[in-house]
Amino acid sequence: MATCEVCGNDYDKSFEVTAAGSTHVFDSFECAIHRMAPICEHCGCKVIGHGTEVEGRFYCCAHCAKQSEGDVPVDDRAG
Repeated sequence: MATCEVCGNDYDKSFEVTAAGSTHVFDSFECAIHRMAPICEHCGCKVIGHGTEVEGRFYCCAHCAKQSEGDVPVDDRAG
């Protein structure tokens, strides 16, 4: 068993996620999203879908990117 780094639950079905050279332990996808998902620079929601990125800034959608960045050539990545 391992302890979730977000909620502290000691769970027999916990799992590890490795990203950018760091390994994290979670007991649920909800906790993994809470800790690891980027936050939209415009509306503040967690980016758990495709999202978009403009010069290192993350947005949940092209609309939010355009609201913050102006008329930038950006489209949603969903295809």
